[in-house]
Order: sequence, then structure tokens, then C-alpha cells
Amino acid sequence: MQDDSEITRDNLQISRLGPAKIDSPLIRDGEEGHPSINFVPDNEKVLYEYSLRALESSKLDMDRQPAFELAGPREKIYFDPGRVTAGIVTCGGLCPGINDVIRGLVMNLHFRYGAKRILGFRSGYLGMTRSSGLEPVELTPKVVKDIHECGGTILGSSRGEQDIEKIVDYLENLGVDMLFTIGGDGTQLGAKNIATVAGERKLRLAVVGIPKTIDNDIRYLRRSFGFETGVSEARKAVTCAHTEAKCAPNGIGLVRLMGRRSGYIACHTALASGDANFVLIPEVPFALEGPNGFLEHLRLRLERSNHACIIVAEGAGQDLLELDESKKDASGNVILEDIGLYLKQWITRYLDKLGIKHTVKYIDPSYIIRSVPATANDSLYCAKLAHNAVHAAMSGRTEMVVGTWNGQYVHFPIGLVTGGRQYVDTEGNMWQSVLEMTGQPRSMI
Repeated sequence: MQDDSEITRDNLQISRLGPAKIDSPLIRDGEEGHPSINFVPDNEKVLYEYSLRALESSKLDMDRQPAFELAGPREKIYFDPGRVTAGIVTCGGLCPGINDVIRGLVMNLHFRYGAKRILGFRSGYLGMTRSSGLEPVELTPKVVKDIHECGGTILGSSRGEQDIEKIVDYLENLGVDMLFTIGGDGTQLGAKNIATVAGERKLRLAVVGIPKTIDNDIRYLRRSFGFETGVSEARKAVTCAHTEAKCAPNGIGLVRLMGRRSGYIACHTALASGDANFVLIPEVPFALEGPNGFLEHLRLRLERSNHACIIVAEGAGQDLLELDESKKDASGNVILEDIGLYLKQWITRYLDKLGIKHTVKYIDPSYIIRSVPATANDSLYCAKLAHNAVHAAMSGRTEMVVGTWNGQYVHFPIGLVTGGRQYVDTEGNMWQSVLEMTGQPRSMI
């Protein structure tokens, strides 16, 4: 759910370093005996609105309809590929598929464009300052050949801000022509600032992001890589919790999943498993006690079925806790209380007070979910994002990220996706499906 009022044809335009005048080396793939390449014309767009009713109600001529640039290889490129030095950095928390993206970038840069040198910066933006003492890693096809079989990132990661001027100094000193930033909204905001400073210095530096968040909460992006893998792993935890609950009198399985501000992973996991009876997310406040509170609905569920399975997103119910907002992590996020542990305590006290014998099995698979290798479909998605990021950078595009819209790979301006969060629409179809699947009431206040 997001505010569409800011979307216009003009603010979906992608910045470019200059005119693209060099023939793409991919043209040779179209010679006799080789498969042809479907180059994407620069004027090929994907409409923002994809329903006839929305198009008609906008009252805009077709040439003024908001639209995203279609991603893909261009026939004319900006950089001489044989002279290109590319940089890759991974920042923030771990997520399935990071190594797949790194591998996709390296393979495309090396084999398709013949890039001269590819550098991997270690430990996030920290490794992009000379003072860190972390020398970049030379990335080759041999180095990245098997990394997609492993979770995490071979480059390491970190959180926290670094001096943008010093980062640009370092990139300039290394002769980096294009930088690929793999990370969430904070990482991409840093990428935007790098592109801005580079532009002020009139440097030929293309900055292209591949958005990463297991929470799937980056604005306007329908799906972030690693999310599908996260849901697949989370489903296993819910299945186990449900099994534990069914096998004990008044058994309760409680699973805490990631989702600091948005409940996408909790909702999708509930729909994928079909085992949850309650899904608690940050977007929907709830009361604990009272005739319509969560605990009373849980009691009624036990009375009916003798067991219950609960999914709670980490950011849910924080208003019920004594949250110290002065305590923040390196990224500036308020450190949340463990809603799972608190729920377990509240449930136990409430049912003990009523004399209802029960058991509560609490499972928190968070770091397992984000550390595993990507599923096959996620791995494929990572490769396509990486390849389209390379095509964009080679054409001289900058200050942008790649993603999908209406089933097509497109270019998003960084400023658009870092200007807010994407939240579960509590009036939309997905949340309605969760309510139908679980049987929980729409409101527990």
C-alpha cells in the first residue's frame, strides 16, 4: 500500500550520464550462426496503471501516462566495455540470494561485455573507505562460480553510515566506472547520495541498485529477492509449530517471523502453510485483554479445537511493550522488544489464571530464514535482476534500481523507492485472504 499521488511521467524518468554512442558488444551475438539479441528501444515503457478503468479515470492522454522504462540490453551503450572497472557492494542484513546476485553481475560483466576489472568491496560501505584497511576483492568467474550454492554474502556486510565524500574519493582513486549496490532502502539511499556527489564532481560513475529486503517492504517493488525463499523456510517453522500444538492438550504453537514495519512475510507464510489461526502484523493493532482482545479469542479457539497456531511479525504489538526509542541499531532503527517472548508470557499468565492447562511452544527461525541459499525460483530472479542491472549501467543509466512492475523488469528512480515504506493493505485482497484462511476476526480491539 502506497501513496500514488506522487507518480507522474516526469518523476519516473531515469538519470543518464550522457548519450550512448558505442555499439553494444552483444550485437555480435546476432551474427550468422548465433542467436539474435532483442535490444530494448529507449522509448519502450511499462505503464504504471495496468487496468483499463484506472487509465480512463486518470483523464491523461497516453503520452502523459506515468510509465517505467523497460529494462534490458540497449543497442548503443555509454561505456567502452573493455575499459570498464565495476564495483559491487553488499550492505545491511543477510538475505537469501545475495551471492546469486553477485554471481549474476560478475558473469554478465565478464562474458557478455568483457569488463576489464570487477571489484568486490568488503563489509558493506565500510569497505569503501580507505581508512577501513579493507582491500577490495578481485571478482572473476572462477571466484564466483559456486557461490550461489551458499547463503550469506562472500563480500561480507555491515550497517551504518559512512562519509559519502570519502567513498566517492575511494571510487575515483580506484577508477570505478559503475557501482552496483545490493541492499535495502538505507543502502539505496546511500547509493543515491554517492550518485549525487559523483555528479557534482562531474565523474562518469553509474550507480545502479539491486534492492534487498527479506521483509518485502521496499516501496513500489512488488517482490524483492530472497522473499520467496524466506517464506518457504518460514513455512517449515509454522508446520513444526502446528504439529507441536496438535499433539498436546490445548497446545499452542507460536512462531515469530521477521517484519519490522510490514507484515508481508507473516501473511504470505500463513497463506502458504494454511496452519495459522492467528496472524499478528504491525499494520493491525490489537488489544491483549478484554472481551474482543486477542487472549479471549485464543481461549475461544482452544475451547473449539483444543489447539492453536499463531504467527507474529517482529514489529507487531510494539505499542503494548515498554519500548525504549532511544535505543537504536547501527542503521538507526529502534531496537524492538521480542514480541514473541512477551506473547508467550501473557498467554501463559492468562490461561493459568483461568485454570486452563496448556503448553506453549515458541519458535523463532529468523536467522535461519535469512541465512539459507536461495530457492531455484529466487535464484532465477536474482540472475535476471543482476543482468538487467548490468545492461542499465552499461547504457549510462544511474541513480536507479531494477525491479519488476506488472510482470516486466523495469527501471525505478532510487528516490522513488527510498521515499517511504510499502505496507500490507489491510483493506486489500491479501489481508482478506489471511482473515479467511485463519478465521480470526478483522479487529481484536
